[in-house]
Amino acid sequence: MPKLDIRLKTVARMIRDDTHADVGSDHGHLLFALLKSGRIQRGIAIENKQQPFANSSHRLAGVNADVRLGDGLSVLHVGEADSLSICGMGAKSMVRILEGFPDRVPTRVIMQPNCEPELVRGWGLRSGYHIETEQIAWGHLPYQVVCLRRADSPDDAAYEDVDHDAALLFGPTLVKRRDPDLFRQLSQERAYYRELGQLTARSAERLKIVETLLRIGPKSEI
Repeated sequence: MPKLDIRLKTVARMIRDDTHADVGSDHGHLLFALLKSGRIQRGIAIENKQQPFANSSHRLAGVNADVRLGDGLSVLHVGEADSLSICGMGAKSMVRILEGFPDRVPTRVIMQPNCEPELVRGWGLRSGYHIETEQIAWGHLPYQVVCLRRADSPDDAAYEDVDHDAALLFGPTLVKRRDPDLFRQLSQERAYYRELGQLTARSAERLKIVETLLRIGPKSEI
């Protein structure tokens, strides 16, 4: 994927659909790369501010893409897109966008939250979207990329046979396969919390989960 950082390249590899919508596309680089590589046939960029709208309009001129100005999914029609991506914002904002127009959320959703990925997974559990795949993209930070697909059954099998709290925080499939990138992230988190010394109750509980997972070790070590 040309002109994409590792974070957006990881997102792009999860997308192969006819029509794809990207909320908060900023400069439109993701949609441009997806169109040029043939991974999608049509793109829809959605921006809620004038300057990003102008940036995306300029980048996507001459390719099969619409650029729309509006708040989240308010400018997307029901059934119009086969998949949706939201990248580079906090998970709370992502969930707000998804819950604003639930009938307009496509079958597949790919999200790269900058923080609190557990909120994205919690939305999936509440909304009937099951985890299709998860990856960690290492940039300035370890970014978690979560791909969810609408399902008929209420229970997501990805959460079977794994601690629920650990699965929400760090990804059930990442934990189950003992992903080396996950354990790299866990090691960094443990070092950070140990340096802090005094922890809140929430941080102490998170550190407990981190240390429990680290005792298992990554897949590459066996």
